[in-house]
Amino acid sequence: MKTNLKFAAAVLAVSAMALAGCSSSSTSSESSAAAPASSAAAEESAEPTAEASAEGDPAAAALKACEVTDVGGVDDKGFNQKAYKGVTDAADQLGVEAAVLESQAETDYATNIQSFVDQGCGVIITVGFLLGDATKEAANANPDIPFTIVDYAYADGDITNNNVLGQVFNTDEAAFLAGYLAAGTTKTGKVGTFGGINIPPVTIFMDGFYYGVQKYNADNGTDVKVLGWDPKKQKGLFTENFESLDDGRTFAQNLVDEGADIVMPVAGPVGLGSAALASELGTDKLMIIGVDSDQFESDTANAGVYLTSVLKNMDVTTFNAIQSVVDGTFAGGVTVGTLENGGVGLAPLHDMEAAVPADLVAQLETIKAGIIDGSVSVKG
Repeated sequence: MKTNLKFAAAVLAVSAMALAGCSSSSTSSESSAAAPASSAAAEESAEPTAEASAEGDPAAAALKACEVTDVGGVDDKGFNQKAYKGVTDAADQLGVEAAVLESQAETDYATNIQSFVDQGCGVIITVGFLLGDATKEAANANPDIPFTIVDYAYADGDITNNNVLGQVFNTDEAAFLAGYLAAGTTKTGKVGTFGGINIPPVTIFMDGFYYGVQKYNADNGTDVKVLGWDPKKQKGLFTENFESLDDGRTFAQNLVDEGADIVMPVAGPVGLGSAALASELGTDKLMIIGVDSDQFESDTANAGVYLTSVLKNMDVTTFNAIQSVVDGTFAGGVTVGTLENGGVGLAPLHDMEAAVPADLVAQLETIKAGIIDGSVSVKG
């Protein structure tokens, strides 16, 4: 599979920080200073693509699949939780033992990974770009342990024994569709976005969203404005964290005050604060585009405010990585999720279906096909 080389290069250009810890799983539990993991980690999403043929296999039963989350927790209704669904799916369908340590601070990344090394985990899953350095150091120090990391791709030679599978996603493809949809749905002619931290796995969403709006403008003779992000300067609005719901509320309110009636927060649980604001204001004032998981389903308290969500199906890629270890076919390198292979996508409109014109839905299908066949560029 071809990698998104531009994204991978950007990933490599930014240094990683470090992580923290807590616990729970289908068959075992780990503990640290963090709160217990929530059962909400079993969030629904795309089914794993690989056959669960190893069920009952002694090799699978002997394997412990261990996830180290980024900050935000395993019940963040976003990427930590989505990746952990891949682990729990592997426990349910393959019979492996599952474990998780939640990171509460960047200083916990290396500590949590080492804890799982010491426990003899058969595969270690690290979630998030910021764990890149800690994962590389652990993998090189333990060349016989398979690792897989969400949102990171290593350069040739970084991993001495090729024992790390990087999972990266062309989320700009799906976010492009979200931008096109937002531009065709807005009543004010202004839409907005903001991020958690200015790193490639965040800004790739924002890039795609911006250029999707520009494509809608070009196709339909409109002039919808995007607030909060300039892809050419790679500058915009960032909360500088992935935890504060208050920041999510404040940043969304500021965008509403500037005229935006649709906002896409790319900031993990921070976006839940934006959704809570939208519930209070009403969808005539503010609609939200979720990220990572279908937040209509995961954020049930605010389900009615989501126009759609930009899906990053790391549960599927994580499951497949674990199964490859069970099957003895694990190989390092990079796997890339795209619109074509179902690694990224756009969630259903759910309650918003009646608010989106049929001709706009048809345009989206045309644009999606164009992205897949290469006739539509998501790079602007």
